[in-house]
Amino acid sequence: MAIHTLGQESIHTVWDATLPPALSVQPGDTVVLETLDASYGGVARQVQAGAHAELPSEFAALISAGAYPERPPTAGTPTHSLRGHPLTGPIFVEGAQPGDTLVVEVLEVLPAAWGWTGCRPNGIGLLDADLADELEGGYTHFWDLRAGSSAEFLPGIRVPLAPFPGVIGLAPAAAGPHSTSPPRRVGGNMDVRQLVAGSTLYLPVEAEGGLLSAGDLHAAQGDGELSGTGIEMDGRLTLRLSLRKDWPIDSPQLLAPPEPTALWTGGSYQVTGHAPELMEAARIALRGLLAHMRREYGLSTRHAYILASACVDLRISQIVDAPNYTVSALLPLSIFG
Repeated sequence: MAIHTLGQESIHTVWDATLPPALSVQPGDTVVLETLDASYGGVARQVQAGAHAELPSEFAALISAGAYPERPPTAGTPTHSLRGHPLTGPIFVEGAQPGDTLVVEVLEVLPAAWGWTGCRPNGIGLLDADLADELEGGYTHFWDLRAGSSAEFLPGIRVPLAPFPGVIGLAPAAAGPHSTSPPRRVGGNMDVRQLVAGSTLYLPVEAEGGLLSAGDLHAAQGDGELSGTGIEMDGRLTLRLSLRKDWPIDSPQLLAPPEPTALWTGGSYQVTGHAPELMEAARIALRGLLAHMRREYGLSTRHAYILASACVDLRISQIVDAPNYTVSALLPLSIFG
């Protein structure tokens, strides 16, 4: 079976079944995708322009070396106002027809040398509006990913790395263009952190050829992506693509390997939230956990919020005890040295 490579020149920022394929492959082929971070290289350009003077000069130089000039739309991309995640693709899989299932084996997710996590008032994070005064103009935290297995957040706090693609999916059949922000029946911005190397993703095909694209790689993320970002990064994603014509599905499905890190071996501190609306129950749980992190570990609000986005898991503990849902926020204790 053939191995193909798509570079960062094959970038588009919408879902649209009319986009010309950047690559055509046969079932069983392997594809290697070079991807851009969720900011389209914007965070690196900020560092290059001197916007983050607090960074050590050696690390700032590392980030600046990876800055990318503003890229024009991919050739053939329709003119429109939508600008979403930078995605590498689309990939046309020969023989893929509506009703088929595309099988995507994740062979490798290779991180870049650095990543970032951001929070800003009134952004997309769970508590952005609540924390507007404390977040001030927003905050970007930079991570050195060169150690490979984990990254230091602050002295005495290390987060295990488990890289995965935040966005991976197929083109919808409905006439586009479509925003990349919401996930759909055909995948997309799902942010499923278990989609690490060794996993297999199953996607329902709606458009001829499937038209697979991927991007928004994360070095780590808690279930919930609470500040609106995981550890965002450039990276290299290696996939093997095949087809199932005997097994129609209605939404993405995943065969996941064992947990890739020792994140939960040290136990957890959990805060619960209870409310008749699921999002409010989640906010109550996260507010309580951030208060614990400030009190117990001396973290600022913005540091606690960023750390929670990188490693805290939200779980639905119950949905049957009317009128309240219960959501639990779990802080892994293994990250504290």
